[in-house]
Amino acid sequence: MTETNYDIIILGAGPAGLQAAIHSARKGLKVLILGKNDKSSLWWAHIENFCCTLEISGEQILRTGQQQAESFGAVFFNEDVLKIKTPDLMDLSGGGFTVTTETKEFKTKAIIICTGTTRNKLGVPGEKDLFGKGVSYCVECDGNFFRGEEVAIVGGESAAAGGALHLSHLASKVHLVSKEFNFAPELMDKLKAANIIIHEGAEVEEITGESGVDGLVLKDGSKLDVTGVFIELGAKGVMSLAAELGIQLDESMKFIETDKQMRTNVPGIFAAGDICGPPLQMAKAVGEGCVAGLSAAKYVRKA
Repeated sequence: MTETNYDIIILGAGPAGLQAAIHSARKGLKVLILGKNDKSSLWWAHIENFCCTLEISGEQILRTGQQQAESFGAVFFNEDVLKIKTPDLMDLSGGGFTVTTETKEFKTKAIIICTGTTRNKLGVPGEKDLFGKGVSYCVECDGNFFRGEEVAIVGGESAAAGGALHLSHLASKVHLVSKEFNFAPELMDKLKAANIIIHEGAEVEEITGESGVDGLVLKDGSKLDVTGVFIELGAKGVMSLAAELGIQLDESMKFIETDKQMRTNVPGIFAAGDICGPPLQMAKAVGEGCVAGLSAAKYVRKA
């Protein structure tokens, strides 16, 4: 892939992202979709309650949706986002936002967030009790509290790798722990260059501590003497995106707040699907994706 400038970048290749891509690409705009559709919660689902469709697999829907979007000129790039930078002064002529993935950097005038809301947990002893006392699910939100301390980040996807790189500028020592890693080799090279300690093939047994985290026990019996444990088991979550971009969340602090045009409080950033709140249904995601795609296209045309 050589092109790096797009009118619209869509985060997430689930039903909301696909529908947003279809509608915005049909307007003749340059559209890039970032994400992995086989990571969508729909991929393994069996659908029986979607209008005008009797029975169909989630995988079939996602594959067909990608083909539709591509037929209108949308481009897919099978990597997750590590970082998004907003300009101090919006300059849409050059692409207002900088979006960094595992291996590439892109410029775009508008962003549509369709990443869903799944926040996977480890399910190990100590995780629940020590949440907010050293256990965190958002590097961007809480990383600054661990300046000069030894920390671990658990996860094998690009969000975990990106979080480790972020923490390497704050913490005295960073451990990255996962049974396996699923991101580009170039990203692994960056981790090693940043002196991040890689624990490949490792699984977490327990998070220890009383009033705060004092260690991470691995299944091989070894213990990492860390004071912070960041759990990043998928793509960037809603809290990470909100903290990074200044996006307003709803009262529950779980979902992105939008208006009827799927606009967030940040100009040029739109959202659709499960990340905007319940009901967490494909029909709602598709409808919001349609509105977000059209709204983003209108925004770009006016810029």
